[in-house]
Amino acid sequence: MKQNNLLKALLFLFVITSFAATAQLNTPRGSQKASVSQTVGITKIYVEYSRPSVNGREIWGNLVPYGMNNLGFGTATESPWRAGANENTIIKFTDDVTIGGKDVKAGKYGFHVIVNENDTATVILSHNHGAWGSYFYEPSEDALRVDVTTETIPHTEQLTYNFVDVTPNSATLALDWEKKRIPMKMEVDVTSIVMADIRQKLQNQEGFNIQTWEQAAAYAMNNGGNLDEALGWIDGAIQGQFFSQKNFNNLSVKAQILNMQGNSVESEAIMNEALDIATVFETHGYGRTLIGQGNKEKALEVFKMNASKFKDTWPTDYGLARGYSANGNYSKALEHLKIALKRVPDAQNKNIILTNIAKLEKGEDIN
Repeated sequence: MKQNNLLKALLFLFVITSFAATAQLNTPRGSQKASVSQTVGITKIYVEYSRPSVNGREIWGNLVPYGMNNLGFGTATESPWRAGANENTIIKFTDDVTIGGKDVKAGKYGFHVIVNENDTATVILSHNHGAWGSYFYEPSEDALRVDVTTETIPHTEQLTYNFVDVTPNSATLALDWEKKRIPMKMEVDVTSIVMADIRQKLQNQEGFNIQTWEQAAAYAMNNGGNLDEALGWIDGAIQGQFFSQKNFNNLSVKAQILNMQGNSVESEAIMNEALDIATVFETHGYGRTLIGQGNKEKALEVFKMNASKFKDTWPTDYGLARGYSANGNYSKALEHLKIALKRVPDAQNKNIILTNIAKLEKGEDIN
């Protein structure tokens, strides 16, 4: 009997102890969790953090001490600031980035800051992103240290991370709190990353259709990619694959690539082949592209060819109007625009033509 009572007591103690160790109520935090993200090119950057408030306290040099400090807990003898509250502030990159001229691999990092008494700070990215705060900070786990200049800003009550000064190839992550901003500029080699992604996708499911190969070649052509590689991709769209098919789009892309490689003779021949199979609107669009490139006489030739090929259609007269207008012959342009007005079937394009008629009558180019 005594043995049974002892076993019951031990079981009760085990249950109570286990419950006490695992019970966690879901109650509001003082410093709420938050996250922010930004895409640069196709690279995604994420920040997860907790947001303490100023709440009338002296922040810099007091609540957040200057320099490295012994926090009195954990394994670190000297720790930076956790750049937030509670757990590690975490930053994640889906691709490699460059910060302060230093390369940082894709991945997840703990985010820490050494705040100095002057207008500078040192941003630290640590390979250890799973620790609590900076209590277990270890310098040997640093992935990056970069010095930045802080800025004075209007009062920000809750600590906030923002992405500012976003460009096609970079973004600056700004930590704003009280009246201080700690910025960190991140640069991304967008073209190299996109090209690597294209190469991988062309070997997967996405590569089993013609549009992927056309898009890949066009991206490489327009963004400083490898032109020989782009030419191979567009040739794959034109011939040699089960989905290959000549069309105006892929032939015109090939013509542009050849021209960029200095092969103007073959480029012109391919472009003429493209125009032979082009629709009225594709030819019209090419003519407008030539005007945009400043090749006005060639544009007029293309518009005339379109009018000969697709007789008595409103887009061809509209194109002739643009061609003559680009070359300064407003009276001839007005003549063709009025013909287009009689033939256009929809109200939207009719209103556009009426607007351009008014411009020509005032002696203004419609391009």
